Amino acid sequence: MVLSGVDSITKYREWFAGKRVGLITAPTGLARNFEPTISIVREHFNLTAMFAPEHGIRGELDAGALVESYIDPVTKVPVYSLYRKDSKRLTKQMLDQVDIVIYDIQDIGVRYYTFIYTMLYALEDCAAAGVEFVVLDRVNPLNGIGIEGNLVKPGFKSFVGNYEFPVRYGLTAGEVAMMANDQMKWGAELHVVPLEGWQRTMSLPDTGLTWVHPSMGIPRYETALLYVGTCLFEGTNCSEGRGTTFPFEMIGAPFIQAEALAKEMNARGLPGVRFRPVHFKPTASKHQGKLCGGVQIYITDIHALKPLEVGVHLLFAIRDRFEEFCFLPPMKEGSRPFIDLLGGDSVYRTENIQAKPLLEQFAEESGQFARTKQAYHLYR
Repeated sequence: MVLSGVDSITKYREWFAGKRVGLITAPTGLARNFEPTISIVREHFNLTAMFAPEHGIRGELDAGALVESYIDPVTKVPVYSLYRKDSKRLTKQMLDQVDIVIYDIQDIGVRYYTFIYTMLYALEDCAAAGVEFVVLDRVNPLNGIGIEGNLVKPGFKSFVGNYEFPVRYGLTAGEVAMMANDQMKWGAELHVVPLEGWQRTMSLPDTGLTWVHPSMGIPRYETALLYVGTCLFEGTNCSEGRGTTFPFEMIGAPFIQAEALAKEMNARGLPGVRFRPVHFKPTASKHQGKLCGGVQIYITDIHALKPLEVGVHLLFAIRDRFEEFCFLPPMKEGSRPFIDLLGGDSVYRTENIQAKPLLEQFAEESGQFARTKQAYHLYR
């Protein structure tokens, strides 16, 4: 049986005795029996403040929606925003309310996904303020051995890539915290409540744990796996499937010929996937209300699948086949195009770059990271 850190938190009562406790959490903060981490911490310790990441502590906000500070109606505990317009950091005022901060959010093991940076920002802020930090560890649902993609380059850091990770990094949140605290020399007083029963080769279906969607855009485990590659389409004029029941599993645009694209992608023989031609009208986001042609991606073998490879091949197939394709301009003056932030580099916009040599370049970078990260493994 695999147990998350929260299932074992009461074994570590001495860490919290006599201390004011802050909690960073989200709807995925659940024990194995589905009891919320909020309830467990409030019952056993002195919970004095909570801190809300993107989507809010109860998941009520859309992607990118700003979080405001408020009093939680259930617990009557103040909730401070870590997703404000002006900052995503813990302030001195917030940290004055606590002596120790707990982090418990299910991450998905993908560089673009913002919860991991909420954790790292908070860890750095707590280190500077002399506040202890505890990670209630959770499984990496994509397993702890799969590594894909390039590393974020200097000058390309953002809230969708703010650490020198590959796209798929094969670490748990606790391991990420240990690695960053050591490599960045933050000197935080860091504790990790470890997983029980998890091995690095385990993906979520191997654990017996239930998938709880960490945000509305990642409703299924299969979505999280494909997101490694298909999130790149957020930087293009193609729909990444937002506004459908299959976000990041359907990719399309009004200018795409579905049958031709599906035929080409299946002919590439990418392992672990098949492509079906689809036509859809997004109810929100890009191309809202417009008929799009495209493909739906079906996973046939989670162990053979290389999701970043799928995303890169699909991206360049659309680029080369349909002249209407383009990368989106920067969202604000002076910033980089979003594809550069997702890519951690401007390489996707390099003229005539093709999938195979690019993926070979990525493999060299991710291989280096795979060797470095072993020093921070908590699990075999």
